[in-house]
Amino acid sequence: MTDRADAAVSDLLDLMARLRSHDDGCPWDKEQTFASIASYTIEEAYEVADAIARDDMTDLRDELGDLLFQVIFHAQMAKEAGVFDFADIARSVAAKMTRRHPHVFANVQARTAGEQAQAWEEIKDNERQANSKGSDGILSDVPLGFPALTRAVKLSKRAGRVGFVWAQIDEVLTKLHEEVGELEAEIAVGDRARITDELGDVLFVCANIARHLEIDPESALRGSNAKFTRRFEFIERALDADGRTPAQSNLVEMEDLWQAAKAAEKRFHA
Repeated sequence: MTDRADAAVSDLLDLMARLRSHDDGCPWDKEQTFASIASYTIEEAYEVADAIARDDMTDLRDELGDLLFQVIFHAQMAKEAGVFDFADIARSVAAKMTRRHPHVFANVQARTAGEQAQAWEEIKDNERQANSKGSDGILSDVPLGFPALTRAVKLSKRAGRVGFVWAQIDEVLTKLHEEVGELEAEIAVGDRARITDELGDVLFVCANIARHLEIDPESALRGSNAKFTRRFEFIERALDADGRTPAQSNLVEMEDLWQAAKAAEKRFHA
């Protein structure tokens, strides 16, 4: 670490310790726990992803700082509890990355990116088995806190390593049609609990499709959200030019404007 980086991290650690000081710290910061700030940590990670998606390097710098501050916050609370500190976190991740890159740090033949990805998962599996309790199942340590689509991919990927997986994408698509049919049947009956259950099955199969295609479903959905936002804003602008709002329009007109937005995007990307 350079002197500049070392000093910056040291200053941040000191700032966090001051915020948590019993004598003159911040009342809000002092009363926080690991559980109470967990949601903020997740939120900051999403804001990092958002800055990356927008290709905004100024925001990315700021959001990475906010995410780093969350790490510092957790480290300070752990230090106060006497369980670990920021240095332990840094040493732990450095040791882990060294283990998982033997082709860089040990006498192992160089790998392609694909080979390294496979080796990474194998090393992780070995670490998991070494650290697991005898009664732990294959899926037991897939974090509950993951976004549901991400966790679905992780669960199916983990099960797939022991052969519980559809071999071909066509089989997954067939399963999707089957699940949609079951959803339609429950919608016709009108049982909300069963509709919810079947909708979950449809989304789980969609996550499996993403896994087969090696596409991150969260990223794909973020892209669709952004596309929906762009096209709806097109509708708003078009109606505003006519002195109206969407509430003063109707579905037929707004659908026509939606198709105009799609056509404009195609011309732009042609």
